[in-house]
Amino acid sequence: MAKAFASQADLDEKTETFTELADGVYCLTAQGDPNSGVIVGDDGVMVIDARATPAMAGDLMRHVRTVTDKPVRHVVLTHYHAVRVLGASGYGADEVIASDETYDLIKERGAQDMASEIQRFPRLFKDVSSIPGLTWPSIVFHDRMVVWMGKREVHIVHAGRGHTKGDSVVWLPKEKVLFSGDLVEYGATPYCGDAYFTDWPSTLDRLLPFGADKMVPGRGEALTSAAQIGEGVAQTRAFLTDLTAVVKEGVAAGHDLKRVYAMAMERLSPAYGHWVIFQHCMPFNVSRCFDEMSGITHPRIWTAERDVEMWAALND
Repeated sequence: MAKAFASQADLDEKTETFTELADGVYCLTAQGDPNSGVIVGDDGVMVIDARATPAMAGDLMRHVRTVTDKPVRHVVLTHYHAVRVLGASGYGADEVIASDETYDLIKERGAQDMASEIQRFPRLFKDVSSIPGLTWPSIVFHDRMVVWMGKREVHIVHAGRGHTKGDSVVWLPKEKVLFSGDLVEYGATPYCGDAYFTDWPSTLDRLLPFGADKMVPGRGEALTSAAQIGEGVAQTRAFLTDLTAVVKEGVAAGHDLKRVYAMAMERLSPAYGHWVIFQHCMPFNVSRCFDEMSGITHPRIWTAERDVEMWAALND
């Protein structure tokens, strides 16, 4: 029997948990599904990562309304992937904030990524017809910006290239809470289809000096101690390092992509095969790493057609 494509067979609904990390600072986690953040300021709310559809934004807002009746003023996009951004219209926010590199990615490949992700993981795109189109930021920053939500200070920082070239983190210096986006995962497989393997470890190096007491990863439970944060960063780094090593070895030996994929699955499955979306991510991860180790610096655009062709070639 052919292996189901990506996550099309993943139909089990996950239990959502809305957790307060500090006074007025929350995260929504869902057993390895994409996480979102919520910050309540003096006169409004900030949502970090908008979810995949306006209908799913409505699910998040039902949690928000249990703690505040203030309007959503800001939506922050930590990166451009459809599952993180296409729900933005559901909040009625005054502004949508993203790095300039994320804006460039939306412009270059946002439409292709939208079609690709909806095809790969239909469960995450609840009521897909509610999406009005691509999400475009209304405020674009280069390196970092500070948003004052009344007396609450929020830093939005373009951390560097890693999961994508536009990855941003959100930092609350007083509360010492860091939202890492998909730069860090916890018990979940990093998706690397748009990654920069050479740069990602050094981008991770920029996260620990924030000195966070709590961190919300892109997937997985909230990290609520310095030790757990260190573990999450170390796990992410180890996965990237191990995958890069085996792919580099295969490329140096002149192996084709299919053989390198088989090598990677054999060597990484014992340590990481139990992580969420491992089977989904690995074909895309190895394909991108193979390109980078072969000298293709910038990720090629994934289209719905390329997804299917690659999957069939590696899993026949």
